Amino acid sequence: MNKLWASVKAALPGAAKICLWMIEVTAGVSFAIFLLKYFGVLQWLSVYLEPLFKHFGLPGAASLAWVSGYFVNCYSAIAAGVTMGLDVRQMTILAVMVLCAHNMPIEVTVQKKTGTSAILTIVVRTVSSIVMGLLLNLVLPAWGSAAAVEEATVCTDPFWTQFIAWLVSMLKLAFKMTCIIFSLNILQQIIADSGAVEPMSKFLSPLMKVFGLPASTAFFWVVANLIGLAYGGAAMMKEAESGRLSQRDIDLVNLHVGVSHSNLEDLILFSLAGGVWWVILFSRWILSAVIVWIARGVLALRKA
Repeated sequence: MNKLWASVKAALPGAAKICLWMIEVTAGVSFAIFLLKYFGVLQWLSVYLEPLFKHFGLPGAASLAWVSGYFVNCYSAIAAGVTMGLDVRQMTILAVMVLCAHNMPIEVTVQKKTGTSAILTIVVRTVSSIVMGLLLNLVLPAWGSAAAVEEATVCTDPFWTQFIAWLVSMLKLAFKMTCIIFSLNILQQIIADSGAVEPMSKFLSPLMKVFGLPASTAFFWVVANLIGLAYGGAAMMKEAESGRLSQRDIDLVNLHVGVSHSNLEDLILFSLAGGVWWVILFSRWILSAVIVWIARGVLALRKA
């Protein structure tokens, strides 16, 4: 018990510092996105993307769901997709595209904090989203009958009504983030102090090899896949600061988890909305592995 309490006390200062930074960034970005939504900037942007979405096998109105997910989160994209009445095939394609690139302002900031280039992250995740939309439209069979697509409605409530709703949701999110960040940091400290990092790395080593990742990135990978980048960002930043990973290793795992993360809650939500879970999961795992192996090839050529 003394060792356990020592681990908890050791984790608290760092957890508090990272938690405050995460909430500040999340609140600031979230408020900026709230203003963009209120003034119709996101809806305006989606109009110009409508012609492109026909190549993804999606109705033009689905561009609003993608834009909303890209800048905000998966929940807004799911809500828009369900409102449009997308069929199974369409929801699966939309889910993969959104999960490749969602909540970008916050998640890119988190990944940049670990040392990975923000520009590289944005380019890889955005291109991955587009490529997956094109490929899945070519290979996926028809699932179900075509849906009657409805235009997504735009909220017309007064500013202060929308602001209060945003503030309440932000306070709930801040509480949730605080609980998760402190819990993860304490767990991470306990795992490190108990010497369990090495056994975990060995256990996941075969899977990491398939993905082209060093075994030492196993904990980083587990956090991103189970919890995601926004909630798991604090633990990932602490892991990056621990010195157990080189910047090369961090960049490689960030390329992977940028395309494929949050494979628990978000995957379940998109499945409940009508998507095919195994396509949503394995298509992104395959693409992320391809990206990492390409990156390793590029790094090897630079050294040669």
